[in-house]
Amino acid sequence: MRGAKSAKWVAGAAVIALAATACGGGDGDGDKKNASGQPAGYVSIDVGEPQKPLMPADTNESNGSYVIQSLFTQLLDFDDKGEIVLTNAESVETKDSKVWTVKLKAGWKFHNGEAVTAQSYIDAWNWYANVKNAQQNAFWFSDIKGYADVHPEKGDPKSDKMSGLKAVDDTTFTIELTDKVPYFNYKLGYATFAPLPKVFYDDPKAFGQKPIGNGPYTFEKWTHKKLIQVKAWPEYQGPNKAANKGIQFKNYSTVEAAYSDVISGNLDMIRQVGPRDLPKYKTDLGDGAIDQPYAAIQTLTPAFYSKTFKDIDPKVLQGLSMAIDRDTITKTVLNGTRIPATSFTPPQVKGNQTLDSDILKYNPSKAKELIKDGGGVPENKISIQYNADGGHKEWVTAVCESIRNATGVECVGDAKPDFPTDLEARDNDEVKGFYRGGWVADYPVNVNFLKELYHSKAESNNGRFNDKEIDELMAKGDKADSLEASVAAYQEVEKKLVDKMPAIPLWYYAINGGHGKNVDNVKVDFHGDLELTGVTTK
Repeated sequence: MRGAKSAKWVAGAAVIALAATACGGGDGDGDKKNASGQPAGYVSIDVGEPQKPLMPADTNESNGSYVIQSLFTQLLDFDDKGEIVLTNAESVETKDSKVWTVKLKAGWKFHNGEAVTAQSYIDAWNWYANVKNAQQNAFWFSDIKGYADVHPEKGDPKSDKMSGLKAVDDTTFTIELTDKVPYFNYKLGYATFAPLPKVFYDDPKAFGQKPIGNGPYTFEKWTHKKLIQVKAWPEYQGPNKAANKGIQFKNYSTVEAAYSDVISGNLDMIRQVGPRDLPKYKTDLGDGAIDQPYAAIQTLTPAFYSKTFKDIDPKVLQGLSMAIDRDTITKTVLNGTRIPATSFTPPQVKGNQTLDSDILKYNPSKAKELIKDGGGVPENKISIQYNADGGHKEWVTAVCESIRNATGVECVGDAKPDFPTDLEARDNDEVKGFYRGGWVADYPVNVNFLKELYHSKAESNNGRFNDKEIDELMAKGDKADSLEASVAAYQEVEKKLVDKMPAIPLWYYAINGGHGKNVDNVKVDFHGDLELTGVTTK
């Protein structure tokens, strides 16, 4: 979900056709609005500019993810405890973890009236996976037989179809995997597996600006770097039908500005209160304050291509990890709203374990020793890249001070103005040292925090960690005989990561946000997302 969320890390003739087919009755401008320009019955939330156009398989950060989830619905989803809830699927079954049969609920439609069929999924997945289409999440389809034909490591694809996808009838299709994957049905809960209508293929670029989905809301408008607006779709048949008339996703330059608007009544919901306002937000918001842990982790991730960390000895990273006083930083700077990490995975996912290692415990003398034994930090200086619009400056400064005081290694923050800029630097291999890695569960299994981040071919492996032994251990876990065996195998992968140090776990997230007096029924899902479909207006 999703930089925290992520899965997710946390922006002609076809255009005319898209405008004509998008449902929703206009952009809502004719409706009565409040003082901030919000149509009556709509709810608003602070969600910044998506990094990419609004396509399900090209979105793996939190801003875009919120919007994608409002517009599209995939086969299944998860409840607040991380258990599977069928949405567009009637059933997803397998006898051997290799061939999966999907039956769709009949009568589902896209917002332009087109039926959602088995072929809607097959065509979309083939397009997402095709190397020529350069989708960020193409790797998610790599389990499917024939993926190598559409997404070869080098050269042009041999086919535009994965042989593992076959339609049985309009509402039934089969998915054959190259090898058995016991947790594959959990992966289907990620929004990147959403279907697409036929009009998408006429002009994908235009579609990304005015998408047509099959979700609880229809697209209305996107004023870049300011606002995205969607409208409730009355024909939606899923379990998460909208209880409000629509949503405004509003862009703010800082979390402090968003918080001020919640207090003044110009914004209904804020996802995360910044460090400045954490000490007082429960008093300010009263019953509207939210304090709830969720399946996400904050890390420092080295860019292994950078001058600082190229060919670095893992002992150095172990030492830097032991130089961070997580207990003090989470209690003071973060006002007790975070829990120091004891592993690479959060407690809410299957397979979470407390690692039997001292690398996550503060020990200045041992930290110095490990850094020295590992050959030291080049130029004795590190940097931590983060997005300035996310309320991270205070804790980054505190982490740097902790490292500096414990080891003498100089540490500085490297602020990017906003999340999309931060993500682009990661994607383009421009990180100078560490980057702030925040990862939210796409599905509630430890695999999601290990394979999607540290496999050599994983798209979200922005640090470019590459270890043959880890890849082989992951392949073994993927071929296990049951979900339980696969989870156990990935626990062994995680134990081995202590020796490899692809990242430094810091702490587990909680959502410390809330809502104003104009809305009610604001709940949190296991991803840490506010469940916008259930929010009501007063």
